[in-house]
Amino acid sequence: MPTAIYVFVWAVTAALVTALIALPISLQAHLIASTILVGAMILLKLLRPLGVWRLIALGLGTAIVLRYVYWRATSTLPPVNQIEDFIPGVILFIAELYNIGMLFLSLFVVAMPLPRRETPPIDLKNAPTVDVFVPSYNEDADLLATTLSAALAMDYPAGKLQVYLLDDGGTDEKCNSDNFAAANAAKQRRATLQKLCTGLGVTYLTRERNLSAKAGNLNNGIAHSQGELIVVFDADHAPARSFLTETVGFFARDPKLFLVQTPHFFINPDPLERNLRTFKEMPSENEMFYGIIQRGLDKWNASFFCGSAAVLSRKALLTTNGFSGRSITEDAETAITLHAAGWNSVYVDKPLIAGLQPATFASFIGQRSRWAQGMMQILLYHRPLLKRGLSLPQRLCYTSTALFWLFPFARMIFLIAPLFYLFFGLEIFVATGGEFIAYIVGYMVVNLMMQNYLYGRYRWPWISELYEFIQSLYLLPAVISVLLNPSKPTFKVTAKNESLETRRVSELGMPFLIIFIILALGVVAQYWRTIAEPYNADTTLVVGLWNIMNLLMAGCALGVVSERPEGRAARRFAVKRRGEMALNGEKMPMVTENASVDGIAIRIGGTSIGSKPVIGDQALISFETSLAMPSGTLPIRIKRIEQEAEGLMLGCRYEPSEPLHSRMIADLAFSDAERWSRFQKARRNNIGVVRGTTRFLRIALFQTSRGLSYFMGLYRLGKVASKPSAAE
Repeated sequence: MPTAIYVFVWAVTAALVTALIALPISLQAHLIASTILVGAMILLKLLRPLGVWRLIALGLGTAIVLRYVYWRATSTLPPVNQIEDFIPGVILFIAELYNIGMLFLSLFVVAMPLPRRETPPIDLKNAPTVDVFVPSYNEDADLLATTLSAALAMDYPAGKLQVYLLDDGGTDEKCNSDNFAAANAAKQRRATLQKLCTGLGVTYLTRERNLSAKAGNLNNGIAHSQGELIVVFDADHAPARSFLTETVGFFARDPKLFLVQTPHFFINPDPLERNLRTFKEMPSENEMFYGIIQRGLDKWNASFFCGSAAVLSRKALLTTNGFSGRSITEDAETAITLHAAGWNSVYVDKPLIAGLQPATFASFIGQRSRWAQGMMQILLYHRPLLKRGLSLPQRLCYTSTALFWLFPFARMIFLIAPLFYLFFGLEIFVATGGEFIAYIVGYMVVNLMMQNYLYGRYRWPWISELYEFIQSLYLLPAVISVLLNPSKPTFKVTAKNESLETRRVSELGMPFLIIFIILALGVVAQYWRTIAEPYNADTTLVVGLWNIMNLLMAGCALGVVSERPEGRAARRFAVKRRGEMALNGEKMPMVTENASVDGIAIRIGGTSIGSKPVIGDQALISFETSLAMPSGTLPIRIKRIEQEAEGLMLGCRYEPSEPLHSRMIADLAFSDAERWSRFQKARRNNIGVVRGTTRFLRIALFQTSRGLSYFMGLYRLGKVASKPSAAE
C-alpha cells in the first residue's frame, strides 16, 4: 500500500476518534473509553504491529492524548485571579504542550520510516574520484594513524582514492603564536603528523589561520583537492573496508544527490552506559536517532549531514561555497542549505564506521552542549518552518530536529512542578485525585506505548527521560545563552581517546546530589502534608508519586555521575587470524581471538610454548591480513594471561611505532563491518513497557545507593575532579 494511503488512513482514523474528545462525559465513562482504546492498542501491537494497523494504533493513542490536552486546557488551569497559582500552572501546561507537540512531530517523521535501502553497484570503469577528509585539531598521532590507515584500506578502484589529513592544530597562526610553549607544541605536532602522512602515503594539509573552525578546515580541503566526491571522517571514526562500496553507487542514480549519510557506530560506552553497565545489553542513545529517526527523515528527503561517516558531492558543495560555517553545527547547516537549494540526500542504515564516544560525563555534556547550541542557531538563523526551497515535510523534519533541543526547559519544569504543592501548597494543577488517576495515568500509559510503537527495539522505556534529565541541568544555560545571543557560541572540540583509571565523582556531579536532597525533602513534605491535610490526601498522594518518580530519576543520575574505571577502553570483536608470535627469541604459532583499536587477545597452544610468557613481556606478532600490505610484525605487550583447555589466552596491548603497525591494527579492528551489525542486532530487543519500567526501577534503586556511596566516600576523601573548561 502506498505511503500516502497509510498517512491518509492514519489521519482519518485519528480525526474520527478525536472528534469525540470534546464530548462531556463522566469520569467513569472516560475511564472505560480509555481502557478500551489502550486494550485495542495492546491487541494491535501483539497481533498486527506493522503497516496500516500500526497507524490505526497510533491514531487511537493520538485520540487519548488529545482528550488529555482538552481536559487540561478546560478543567485544570488555576483561576487567573490566583496569580501565584496561575503563572506556574500555565508554565507547566506550556511544557506539556511542548512535549505533546514533539510527540506529534515524531509521529510524522517516524510513523512509517523507510526500510533499509538496497546498495546499488558501482560502475568500476567510470567510478567517480573520491577525496577522503579527516579533519583534526588536537587528536593524538596514534589515533589519527589508525583512522587514516583504515581509510586507505577501503575497497575502491586504484588511482581513484586520495586521503587527506586536515590539521587545524598545526596552522601557521598556531606555529607563530606569541605563546612560545604553544607555538613549539604546534610546530612539533605539524612535524609529527607530516612524517606520519608521508609514511602512510596520505596528503597533509593545514592552513594559515583557524577561521570558521571545522567548516573552514573542510573548505580548505576542498580548495586543495579535486575529487568528484568528498568523504568526511572524524579523527576517531575509522571506516570499514566496504564503506565506499556501500555508498558511492547512489550518486550514479541521482544527479541531484548531495549526501549519502551512514550511522555513527561506537565501540565504547558513553558515560551513562559505562556507569550503569548497560552497554552490552541495551541499545545505545544514538541508535534511536540512526536506527529509526534518520530513516524517517530519509522518507521525506530530509536526512541530514552528521559531520562524519558521509559522502558528499563536490559539485553540490561548490554551489553554496562549501560547508556552512555560520553556526557551530556546520553539518546540519550545510544540509539544510543544500536541501533548500533543491539537492537530495540518502541515508544508508548500516554501520560502516566505528568511533569513540566521550568517556567522561564532562566531555559528554560538552559535546551535547555544542549540538544543542548549534541547532538553536539553525532554528534562529534559518527558521526551518519558513525556509524557502524546502518542501513542507522537510520543514517539519528540520523543525522537529531543532525544537528537540528545547527539552531542558520542559524537563526542569517537570522536575520542580510537584514541589510547588508539596512545599508551598500552591495548586498549579486543579484536579481531584480521581481525575489525576483517570486522565494522567491513561495519558502516561499511552505515551509509553506510543514511544514503544515508534522506538521499541531502539530505546527502552524511561531511558530517553534519563538521558534528557542528566543533560538538562547543563544544557539549559547553554540554550538560553544562544537564545539571548545567537552568535555567542564558539566551536569546542570534543575530547577524544580519554581514559578513566580510578573511581571518582564527576566534576559536574554535585548539582545532582543537591537536586536529590531537595526531592527527598519533598517526600518528607508529602508525609507531613498527608498528616496535616487529610482532606487533600488523594491529591497529595498523586503529586507525591510524581515527586518520587523524579527522585528515582535523580538517584539514577547519581549513578551516572559516579564514574567507574574503564578497564578496556573499547569493545573487542571476534577476529580470527592465524599467525605467529615471537617471544624471548622463540617463535610459536598463534590465532587471534578478538581485537579492537587498543588491544588484542591471542591464543597459543600448550605444546608450542617454550619459555612461558609473563605479564609485562613484549612480543612481536605477525598474522594474515585481509588486504595486501608489506610483511612485518606488530609489537604488543602482554597484560593478562589465562590458562585454558586449548592453551594460553593472552590479553595484549598494541605498542605501535611506525605507519605499518597502524595499518595492521586497522586491518584487525576495522576491516569487517558485519561484526558491528551483529553487535547492534544483539542489543536491539523490545522488552516492552512493563518489563522496561520494572527494569528501570531496579536500575534506579541500585544506582541511587551506589551514587550516594560514591558521594559520601569520595567527597570525604577529597577525590572529586576539578571542573574542566570543556564543559563550561
